[in-house]
Amino acid sequence: MLQFSSYSTRLVNTRRGVLECLESALGDDLDSASLLIWHASIGHDFQDLVDASREHAPNSRVVATSCCGVVGCEGVSESMKDIALMAVKGDEFAVASCDGFFGHNAYEKSIQLARDLKAQQPGVNMVYFLGSGIDTANDQAIRAFEEVLGKDVTIFGATSSDNMKGLVNYQAVDGKVTEHGAYAVGFADPTLKVETQATHGFVAVGEPLVVTKSTGEVIHEFNGKPAWEEYTRRLGLDESAECGDTIPIGALGEKLSPELAEEYGNDHILRVVTKHNGNAMHYATQVAEGTELWLTTRDEPLIFSEMDRIVEEIKGRMGGKEAVAVFHADCLARGRFLFNRIIKEELVGKMQFPFYVDGACPPWLGMYGFGEFARLGGENEYHNYTTALYVIYR
Repeated sequence: MLQFSSYSTRLVNTRRGVLECLESALGDDLDSASLLIWHASIGHDFQDLVDASREHAPNSRVVATSCCGVVGCEGVSESMKDIALMAVKGDEFAVASCDGFFGHNAYEKSIQLARDLKAQQPGVNMVYFLGSGIDTANDQAIRAFEEVLGKDVTIFGATSSDNMKGLVNYQAVDGKVTEHGAYAVGFADPTLKVETQATHGFVAVGEPLVVTKSTGEVIHEFNGKPAWEEYTRRLGLDESAECGDTIPIGALGEKLSPELAEEYGNDHILRVVTKHNGNAMHYATQVAEGTELWLTTRDEPLIFSEMDRIVEEIKGRMGGKEAVAVFHADCLARGRFLFNRIIKEELVGKMQFPFYVDGACPPWLGMYGFGEFARLGGENEYHNYTTALYVIYR
């Protein structure tokens, strides 16, 4: 039976931060953990992080990802030196990984990840997936996992990030660090269930950009004009702008069906652009020609009211059960780049406090990344610019 514990810290020295998290989460018995899941800001050396983990907890599998800040039981931190840990005890899990994970091969790579998980643990009932946040096609990753493991298996997780530059991100498994890899953790404890839900609180404005030429996840033209040139023009930016300039203000909205919009609390699902080659824009999922995409603007009262709603709905589906662990993915544009510290901490308090058990926050591992996975309309879905909660309970 799997057990979870967590801790987060802000230390300049990577190895000292790793040891502090391990000792705080596991006490004196570092050998008791079988899996260490790390989120760390881009200022850390990821090879040092995984090496220190294997040195102090040699019996554990180690997975890690870069992010733009962390959220743990200890609160929110978005420095360049954040480290957060979820430690897992028990053996009812599987780990699979790959390198060279891109948009053009996301489906094939994810098929192999899913097959590896199933070979290790045929009873996988939920998957924590973490892939590169730059140049990927996350809808194809979902399709692949579902083909191998079935649609009843819930996929949750995020895509890794940097400090909102869209230049480099890291993934690590055991001793190997990659810049364009992916890993999946399949949990196979039959006593556990997970509830997932995401919300963004942005509203569409103006007339849509129409995709007039695309290839897979790459947009070449909007409205018959070069894509990046037209996109930046609509944002009021020069076409020499980089992705980091557009991420805070450039969320693109795809219109949802009325049924999904009612559940989502919003008429649109959002997408982020984290890479462009000249005028070719790399979207986060495959996009068909003729798709209409709206620019959006944040609605702060809506962000707070929707957070209250999804927490209430998750609690309702849990039927009075207590959370044993919460994984959490947040868009980096909802962190310090969107809110000041006071409002941001208030928002995190709204999501954490309802899940407290006996006055204490359950083990909590959150990150600010480039994208999030959570169910919508009863199906696995990829999101951008959201807060996504993944509450595991027994």
